[in-house]
Amino acid sequence: MSIISLQDVEKNYQLGETIVRALRGSNVEIEEGEFIAVMGPSGSGKSTLMNMIGALDVPSEGEVNIDGEEINQMSENQLALLRSKKIGFIFQEFNLINSMNARQNVALPMIFRNTPKKKRVERADELLEEVGLGDRKTFRPSELSGGQRQRVSIARSLANNPDIILADEPTGNLDTETGSKIMDLLTELNDEGKTIIMVTHDPNDAEYADRIVRIVDGKTNPDEDLENQEKLKNKEKDDEN
Repeated sequence: MSIISLQDVEKNYQLGETIVRALRGSNVEIEEGEFIAVMGPSGSGKSTLMNMIGALDVPSEGEVNIDGEEINQMSENQLALLRSKKIGFIFQEFNLINSMNARQNVALPMIFRNTPKKKRVERADELLEEVGLGDRKTFRPSELSGGQRQRVSIARSLANNPDIILADEPTGNLDTETGSKIMDLLTELNDEGKTIIMVTHDPNDAEYADRIVRIVDGKTNPDEDLENQEKLKNKEKDDEN
């Protein structure tokens, strides 16, 4: 069953008198529990595609469904509620609040779900333990290494127990060894049932994914996508045997 579906999606932006066609009829089907890598050259439409998948924007044409909900006609409040319930975000730049410690950063998304303070603290501490930062709960971002900050970011993305994790270049600011540890952590989350969609330019990171969705000039390659899906199904059959 598709947890994310984009059908003939187009996205146009008006820049002065110029119309920029960021997406040009893109089609993507992502099954629940998949690990997807989105790849493409600079300016290909990766960010716009992720904005659609993450309900951060709505299409100019076409249809986007997230876990059975069509986002096209949703209001900003409805989109925000959908994101808080179903999607966790991991950013290349971490996007942590410097004035807050690790626990407070992880607990932040739960405030918008009106989670009681005691439960927010308990959940944040539990998640920090899971990502190996149980002894860094009261440290601020400036007191943490890059890898530790990304782990806080991952813990924060899990705060509301979303089904979908969107990771935008999650190892882009990390050294190779630390990046590998972050990718191992994302793989563990996928093994636990989370659907992972990751934008990356790194072919080594892409190898962790079940398949690759490529985008060029605002268009995905459906033929290659279908071929990758078939390979994945064959791999699953081989694993079962």
